[in-house]
Amino acid sequence: MNITDLQPQEVFHFFNEICKIPRPSKKEGRIIAFLKDFAEKHHLQYDTDAAGNVLIRKPASKGYENRPSVILQSHMDMVCEKNSSVEHDFDKDPIQPYVDGEWLKAQGTTLGADNGIGIATQLAILASDSIEHGPIECLFTVDEETGLTGAFALQEGFMKGSTLINLDSEDDGEIFIGCAGGIDTTAYFTYVPQPIESGFFAFEVKVNGLTGGHSGDDIDKGRGNANKILVRYLGQLDQKMEVRLVTIDGGNLRNAIPREAKATFLAPMARKEDVRILMNHFINDVERELIVAEPDLKIDLSSTSLPDKCLDATTTKKLLNALYACPHGVIRMSDAIKGLVETSTNLAAVKMVENNKIMVTTSQRSSIESSKYDIANMVESVFKLAGAEVTHGDGYPGWEPNPKSKIANAIAAKYKELFGTEPKIKAIHAGLECGLFSKKYPTLDMASIGPTMRGVHSPDERLNIKDTQKFWQLLLETLKSF
Repeated sequence: MNITDLQPQEVFHFFNEICKIPRPSKKEGRIIAFLKDFAEKHHLQYDTDAAGNVLIRKPASKGYENRPSVILQSHMDMVCEKNSSVEHDFDKDPIQPYVDGEWLKAQGTTLGADNGIGIATQLAILASDSIEHGPIECLFTVDEETGLTGAFALQEGFMKGSTLINLDSEDDGEIFIGCAGGIDTTAYFTYVPQPIESGFFAFEVKVNGLTGGHSGDDIDKGRGNANKILVRYLGQLDQKMEVRLVTIDGGNLRNAIPREAKATFLAPMARKEDVRILMNHFINDVERELIVAEPDLKIDLSSTSLPDKCLDATTTKKLLNALYACPHGVIRMSDAIKGLVETSTNLAAVKMVENNKIMVTTSQRSSIESSKYDIANMVESVFKLAGAEVTHGDGYPGWEPNPKSKIANAIAAKYKELFGTEPKIKAIHAGLECGLFSKKYPTLDMASIGPTMRGVHSPDERLNIKDTQKFWQLLLETLKSF
């Protein structure tokens, strides 16, 4: 089935158009131009700001002029993740969506439904002459995925409405009224390249086949972290024999649980068989531990050609020990909201960069501001003890839940009326731009909704087609009645 034949047809038409436009974080120029051109073609007023955020305004339908103005909001950028076997340039190539049963997926890459389906929904409403609604403002922000810089840069007065519906959630039947805040912690190790001594043998170890996922939404699902699995093996090996790292590369984005990692290392020639024996035992242990959460896990060890240089022994040991000790996963569950992750941390990426440095990227989240900084400081302490240079990002605030939200309760009532079941009104561990909006617009009444998505921030990202129809119907009926 063609994507443009799916229902709601008007939404999937625009989503298909968006898939053709490369829109990595911090490179949203083409989607910004598309939105401005769209506004001009439909004779709609629009504004842009210095950050690149776009706001398109549409007057009320006839008879709805006295309704309160509602802001619909989504972000333009997408997470760019792909399987290592897939050739795809996110700066140039279109996303290739396809229908797989009840799901919409992409060919070996992230789909970009986060948050492309929000953009498509806004455009479908803006383009329609038949949808009934009060005055509407559609806000499209830049760079949500790697720093929320669009939301940070948003100026007071840019939006006029007092009610905002964020379209960046991923669960049908759930209405979000709060989210966690977050901060990044980055460590840098400096190494001294060393010539290879005689008596060493070179190996390459790869970890792949993991599910990955969103470091907020999926952090409590017990999924494997490729960096932690890789370093667990190397760390155990280093305890038994002298190991030297040559290269290490794992994970990519701070807000994605790493799915793949690899390293080249040296071990004493006389211990070659011990390296393989330990690997066999290691694979058996890890596969048994993760048999349910990660049935497709693969760990491969192979010999490789001897390189010219390697890391010095001291840096190898300090790096492996620090990565082994670095926490990852859920730190604490919320006492206030049952089932909500309160605090977590993600060991996101390990990369060799310029000037003989190794960069380790981590991301911390918490719905309690003091706990957010506490876990960031804990991660910092681990790397400082290993002699690394450590920096923190600016971070972003959480969104404090408002159970009395008029828009959230209006959406909930309409959901029950339409579908016959009570939706859940809850907070989410992922970060949403609403936390930053509340700082600039403290009286703004907000709620976040979206259709069901799974595997977000990974090449397994998929959008439920039926729930997209429900999401569309819910949003239109809410705009009509609110």
